[in-house]
Amino acid sequence: QVQLVESGGGLVQPGGSLRLSCVASGLFFSSYAMSWHRQRPGKERELVAGIDNNGGSAMTYVDNAKGRFTISRDNAKNTVYLQMNNLQPEDTAMYYCKTFPNNYWGKGTQVTVSS
Repeated sequence: QVQLVESGGGLVQPGGSLRLSCVASGLFFSSYAMSWHRQRPGKERELVAGIDNNGGSAMTYVDNAKGRFTISRDNAKNTVYLQMNNLQPEDTAMYYCKTFPNNYWGKGTQVTVSS
Protein backbone atom coordinates (compact mmCIF):
# COMPACT_ATOMS: atom_id res chain seq x y z
CA GLN A 1 0.00 0.00 0.00
CA VAL A 2 1.00 3.63 -0.31
CA GLN A 3 3.09 5.00 2.52
CA LEU A 4 4.53 8.45 3.08
CA VAL A 5 6.94 8.75 5.99
CA GLU A 6 8.15 12.15 7.14
CA SER A 7 11.27 12.70 9.21
CA GLY A 8 13.70 15.44 10.17
CA GLY A 9 11.59 17.40 12.62
CA GLY A 10 12.69 18.32 16.11
CA LEU A 11 13.40 21.13 18.51
CA VAL A 12 15.45 24.01 17.11
CA GLN A 13 16.28 27.49 18.34
CA PRO A 14 15.03 30.59 16.51
CA GLY A 15 17.25 31.28 13.53
CA GLY A 16 18.11 27.62 13.11
CA SER A 17 17.53 25.29 10.18
CA LEU A 18 15.96 21.91 9.56
CA ARG A 19 15.53 19.75 6.50
CA LEU A 20 12.43 17.62 6.44
CA SER A 21 12.26 14.47 4.32
CA CYS A 22 9.29 12.49 3.08
CA VAL A 23 9.95 9.04 1.67
CA ALA A 24 7.23 7.50 -0.46
CA SER A 25 6.59 3.85 -1.19
CA GLY A 26 3.90 1.83 -2.92
CA LEU A 27 3.44 4.30 -5.75
CA PHE A 28 5.15 5.48 -8.91
CA PHE A 29 6.66 8.51 -7.22
CA SER A 30 7.71 10.41 -10.31
CA SER A 31 4.08 10.51 -11.48
CA TYR A 32 2.97 12.60 -8.53
CA ALA A 33 3.26 16.23 -7.65
CA MET A 34 4.10 16.64 -3.96
CA SER A 35 3.40 19.23 -1.33
CA TRP A 36 4.21 20.08 2.26
CA HIS A 37 1.52 21.26 4.64
CA ARG A 38 1.60 22.28 8.26
CA GLN A 39 -0.81 22.59 11.12
CA ARG A 40 0.12 25.07 13.79
CA PRO A 41 -1.42 24.82 17.27
CA GLY A 42 -5.03 25.98 17.18
CA LYS A 43 -4.92 26.62 13.42
CA GLU A 44 -6.18 24.88 10.33
CA ARG A 45 -3.81 22.89 8.17
CA GLU A 46 -2.20 25.06 5.49
CA LEU A 47 -0.29 24.50 2.28
CA VAL A 48 3.36 25.45 2.69
CA ALA A 49 5.04 24.49 -0.60
CA GLY A 50 4.48 22.38 -3.69
CA ILE A 51 6.53 20.84 -6.47
CA ASP A 52 5.56 19.21 -9.74
CA ASN A 53 6.31 15.59 -10.58
CA ASN A 54 9.73 16.16 -12.15
CA GLY A 55 10.90 19.05 -9.97
CA GLY A 56 10.74 21.58 -12.77
CA SER A 57 8.30 23.83 -10.95
CA ALA A 58 8.39 24.52 -7.24
CA MET A 59 6.69 27.16 -5.15
CA THR A 60 6.44 28.28 -1.54
CA TYR A 61 2.94 29.49 -0.74
CA VAL A 62 3.11 30.77 2.83
CA ASP A 63 4.01 34.45 2.65
CA ASN A 64 6.25 34.54 5.71
CA ALA A 65 8.08 31.41 4.55
CA LYS A 66 9.04 32.72 1.12
CA GLY A 67 12.79 33.09 0.94
CA ARG A 68 13.21 30.80 3.95
CA PHE A 69 11.60 27.49 2.91
CA THR A 70 12.51 25.54 -0.23
CA ILE A 71 10.89 22.39 -1.53
CA SER A 72 12.83 19.92 -3.67
CA ARG A 73 12.68 16.26 -4.66
CA ASP A 74 14.85 13.34 -5.66
CA ASN A 75 12.83 10.92 -7.76
CA ALA A 76 15.62 8.35 -7.65
CA LYS A 77 15.16 8.21 -3.87
CA ASN A 78 11.35 8.60 -3.86
CA THR A 79 11.87 11.53 -1.53
CA VAL A 80 10.64 15.10 -1.25
CA TYR A 81 12.40 17.60 0.99
CA LEU A 82 11.58 20.84 2.73
CA GLN A 83 14.60 22.94 3.62
CA MET A 84 13.67 25.41 6.32
CA ASN A 85 16.05 28.21 7.24
CA ASN A 86 15.88 31.03 9.79
CA LEU A 87 13.12 29.22 11.65
CA GLN A 88 10.88 31.30 13.88
CA PRO A 89 8.57 30.35 16.75
CA GLU A 90 5.55 30.83 14.48
CA ASP A 91 6.87 27.97 12.32
CA THR A 92 6.14 25.55 15.18
CA ALA A 93 3.76 23.00 13.71
CA MET A 94 3.22 19.44 12.62
CA TYR A 95 4.48 19.15 9.05
CA TYR A 96 2.93 16.73 6.57
CA CYS A 97 3.67 15.69 3.01
CA LYS A 98 0.97 14.89 0.48
CA THR A 99 0.65 13.60 -3.06
CA PHE A 100 -1.33 15.04 -5.91
CA PRO A 101 -3.42 13.41 -7.26
CA ASN A 102 -5.01 10.96 -4.84
CA ASN A 103 -4.16 13.02 -1.74
CA TYR A 104 -2.12 10.46 0.12
CA TRP A 105 -0.89 11.92 3.42
CA GLY A 106 1.94 11.05 5.75
CA LYS A 107 1.53 11.04 9.52
CA GLY A 108 3.66 14.11 10.01
CA THR A 109 6.78 15.25 11.78
CA GLN A 110 6.78 17.79 14.61
CA VAL A 111 8.82 20.97 14.33
CA THR A 112 9.22 23.08 17.46
CA VAL A 113 11.06 26.39 17.36
CA SER A 114 11.87 27.67 20.81
CA SER A 115 14.73 29.11 22.81
